[in-house]
Amino acid sequence: MHKTLHIATYNIHKGFSFLTRRVVIHELRDRLRALGADVVFLQEVLGDHERHATRFEEWPAEPQYEFLAHAMWTDHVYGKNAVYDAGHHGNAILSRFPVVRWDNEDISTHRFERRGLLHCEMRVPGWREHLHCVCVHLGLLAQSRRAQLTALRARLERLVPEEAPLIVAGDFNDWRRRAGGELAQPLKLREVFEHVRGQPARSFPAALPLFRLDRIYMRGFRIARVHAHHGPAWARMSDHSPLTATLELKTP
Repeated sequence: MHKTLHIATYNIHKGFSFLTRRVVIHELRDRLRALGADVVFLQEVLGDHERHATRFEEWPAEPQYEFLAHAMWTDHVYGKNAVYDAGHHGNAILSRFPVVRWDNEDISTHRFERRGLLHCEMRVPGWREHLHCVCVHLGLLAQSRRAQLTALRARLERLVPEEAPLIVAGDFNDWRRRAGGELAQPLKLREVFEHVRGQPARSFPAALPLFRLDRIYMRGFRIARVHAHHGPAWARMSDHSPLTATLELKTP
C-alpha cells in the first residue's frame, strides 16, 4: 500500500523569470522533476499564448502543463481562469496517480482578476477513499480573498467526505494570515509548515523571502517533512519559492 505522499506547490510565473522576463520553462521542468513529487500544484500556468509561441524559439509546442508533466506525471488537469486575446492561464495539477474526476469552479469577484478552484479526485492504489486535491490562487484584494475562502470552504464541506484524505495548496496571497481562522479551523485542516515550524513558510519574493503567501493545508495525514526551496537557482525561476511536504496517510 502506497502510504507516503510527496507533494509540491509552486507559482511558476507563466514560465518566465521574475526580473529579466527570460523563458525558464525548460529549466523549471528539470528542477520540478528533481523534487520527486507525486502530486504538484501549480499556479500561473499558461495554457496557450500565441505571441509568446512566435516570439520565443524555445517556447514549447504544447501547453505548459503538458510540457511539465511529460514522461513524469501520467495525469494532469488544467483550470482555465484568465482568458485574453493572445491566450489564457490558470492553475494545474500534475499527478502520478489516475485522476478520476475533476472540476474548475469560477470564484472570480470582479472581471479584472479571474480566479478558480481546481479540484480533482485521484485513485491511489490501496487507499479506501479517493484523494481530494484542490489547487488555489486567491485574489490580491482582501475582500476578494474573504469571498474566495468562503467559496472554498463551502465546496469542501459539500463535496469532500470527512473521512477522505484532502490537500489544499497554492498561492493564497494571504498577507494577513486570515486563512487559518476562515478555512483551516472550521474544516479541521492543518497547514503543514505552521504545524511543524509554528508559522507558514516565507515564500515571496523568491530572491529575499519575506512574506508567507503560499500554503499547504491537509487533512487525514501525518506530516513527515516540510521544506521551502530557497536560493539563487530557484530565485531565477519565479517570484515565488516552491514548497514541498512529505505526508503519511493516517489509517484506522
